[in-house]
Amino acid sequence: MSRSASTNRVTRETSIEVSVDLDGTGTTEVATGIPFFDHMLDQLGRHGGFELIVKAEGDLEIDAHHTVEDVGIAVGDTFREAWGDKRGVRRFASITVPLDEAAVEVVLDLSGRPFLHYEVEFPGQKILSDPPFDPQLVEEFWRAFATAAGVTLHIVGRRGKNTHHIIEAAFKGVARCLHDALRVEGSAVPSTKGTL
Repeated sequence: MSRSASTNRVTRETSIEVSVDLDGTGTTEVATGIPFFDHMLDQLGRHGGFELIVKAEGDLEIDAHHTVEDVGIAVGDTFREAWGDKRGVRRFASITVPLDEAAVEVVLDLSGRPFLHYEVEFPGQKILSDPPFDPQLVEEFWRAFATAAGVTLHIVGRRGKNTHHIIEAAFKGVARCLHDALRVEGSAVPSTKGTL
């Protein structure tokens, strides 16, 4: 059974194409016009073992907010479609991922109930790419993703001084949790309700 999907999302602010194969090899192709964000989405695909393609055009002359949030929606929608009824998956996963001085804990449930608990503090500086990346947008991305995908997601920063390291540890952590939670171990839907 193929666990893959594609989504096109077009609004007045953004135009986004996403495709994913959950049983890929970690090959990614990402272009959003925001280099640091591209790097983070690449981490999501590579460390999750997904074939992930994200192409986005947005009103970056105004702000990166619309692009980052709408990509979160589109990626979440695509993942939700790709995993279907989640028959046989492990469902739950958790991990703490270090990146040098930073460590971020991620807890995930493919629950069908959208919820984000986000408890991450940053030292305050923006990522000095071109254009600069505002760390506050990371929470907007994960909220949009969790809502569109229908997952319960907790991301808690345990320690860290470097903004880049903290954000990257979070993306790697979610990638590994998705990989683990989506591992097929049986044939039943892992819920007493019979559906997720």
